[in-house]
Amino acid sequence: MEIILARDMGFCWGVRRAIAIMEEAVAKEEEICSLGPIVHNPLVMEELERKGVKMVQGNDLPSKGPLAITAHGAGPQVYQWAKEHGVPLIDTTCPIVTRSQRWAQRMAREGFTVIVFGDVGHREVKGVLAWAEDKGIAVTDPSQVPPGVTRIAVMSQTTQEPQKFSEFIARLVSERIGEIHELRVINTLCNVTSSQQEAARELAKEVDVVIVVGGRNSANTKHLVEVCREEGVPAYQVERPEEVEPQWLQGCQKIGVTAGASTPDWVVEEVVGRLRELAAVADGLPSHS
Repeated sequence: MEIILARDMGFCWGVRRAIAIMEEAVAKEEEICSLGPIVHNPLVMEELERKGVKMVQGNDLPSKGPLAITAHGAGPQVYQWAKEHGVPLIDTTCPIVTRSQRWAQRMAREGFTVIVFGDVGHREVKGVLAWAEDKGIAVTDPSQVPPGVTRIAVMSQTTQEPQKFSEFIARLVSERIGEIHELRVINTLCNVTSSQQEAARELAKEVDVVIVVGGRNSANTKHLVEVCREEGVPAYQVERPEEVEPQWLQGCQKIGVTAGASTPDWVVEEVVGRLRELAAVADGLPSHS
């Protein structure tokens, strides 16, 4: 068996930046409360928790601080609350997400209804909608856009696939052109995520199966799985190397590996090691671990 790695995968610069900010902060503080996981990878969070990061929810905010905002961002209410209560903030929001937030606020204040193409339950999307000041909605299909909306600003969750975002816009224009008086399209897609998705698509075309490494709550990791399966190749998502099942590799000559933007290199290396062990067994060779 041959193991082939995607040309672009793993930690993006936004995740590296967020983790670096947190590691610098925990070196100075005994404990830091984080408003949810800094990044959507349980192994990364386990390491940060060992260093003194404690995850909290919106109704369990610290009275003194410091409080960390995750790479996915937060709404303006969090910043206002921290200011009023004198709680210092450690802001790890990805700059690309911050840009989306600023656009949402600007468009809402100019009288547009902000349409975010993305998962309404995702932390990033929730934050962006909060900046839209009750003038935004998250959708995945044009039919979900409320009737009677005449001025629309369309944005995307940063980790969505460019092709699907383009198709959404085309359908929106086609189906609602009679109602729309003004349409603004703001490209808020992450170039790194788009590059990793394209690399995953290329990989899927040359292998028999793809193992996608990343947190189960990671949106960009889920999209990598979808991209590979769209190419007609079996794709399986794992968080840890022990989750790889031997039967996934049966009859396979080429195994592809890619990873989400919040997946550390060392986790990918351990998964590859597991695949080599399973491949050696399948080939009837002694396993060396």
